[in-house]
Amino acid sequence: MRYHALHVPLHQIRTIAADIKIAHSVFALPFSVLAAFMAASFRDGQIRWSTFGGQLILILVGMILARTAAMIANRLLDARFDADNPRTAGRAIPAGTLSPSQARTAWLVTALGFMICCGLFGVLYGNWWPILLGLPVLGWISLYGLSKRFTQFCHLWLGSSLAMSPIAAAIAVDPASLESPGIWCLSAMVLFWVAGFDVIYALQDVAVDQRQGLHSMPSRLGVARSLVAARVMHVIAVLCLLGVALSVPSLGRLMLIVSGAVAALLVFEHLTVARWGTSRMALTFFTINGLVSCLIGIAGVVDLSIL
Repeated sequence: MRYHALHVPLHQIRTIAADIKIAHSVFALPFSVLAAFMAASFRDGQIRWSTFGGQLILILVGMILARTAAMIANRLLDARFDADNPRTAGRAIPAGTLSPSQARTAWLVTALGFMICCGLFGVLYGNWWPILLGLPVLGWISLYGLSKRFTQFCHLWLGSSLAMSPIAAAIAVDPASLESPGIWCLSAMVLFWVAGFDVIYALQDVAVDQRQGLHSMPSRLGVARSLVAARVMHVIAVLCLLGVALSVPSLGRLMLIVSGAVAALLVFEHLTVARWGTSRMALTFFTINGLVSCLIGIAGVVDLSIL
């Protein structure tokens, strides 16, 4: 395969953005932003905006590029399975609106853009950890699509991919901030929260996954036991969120209140699934979980910004 230029036409960008649902970046971005604020205020509780403003912009751009690369890789790896699934047959590659070679070019462009962002932390701020860790992280999140071929714990692989976002943001701002248990509690919260709702999302494809020989908790354990597993993971996620609120002195009552609100939203999510099954997935998957991530991110940033 030859690339004459790392150029992706505008219409292809629109196709890719629609196909990978760029709005779903909301599931990871608030946690990256919150972790960045936690890292910026780690040493003495003060945020130095003269430095932090530029770091935050690089984190936001880098996160969007990384997530885009990961989703393009997922579409490439799953193309033949998507073509055989009525729910996903309309995706860009199986539908023919985006060729595999175009998708590979787009992956290369976004991956290169992500690595440039990582490198800029070294050039501008003397922090070379992002560029050293960038490729392993990119590889891990891009290979998620392979996991359903061999393990029912693929949901935890996806959860770990998003759980890297707060850790990566903290390292980019101040590697020493990883001494704070709050960063790790936040990452664990993301891991179990994402894995739990991904199990729910997989309920849509139980019969197709079984026919295609793919692994997921619903296709291997059955719907009832998978829902129990999702509930357990969401209970763990709420406990981890409480760990964030209690382990970071800079966070106040607002985060504790939001922890209760998140627990209520997740209960509502599971009640909705129990009542309506997968027929209201837009509400169950995107709306409720989008609220969860935004509430946590906003509450944490507000608490840390009013010190």
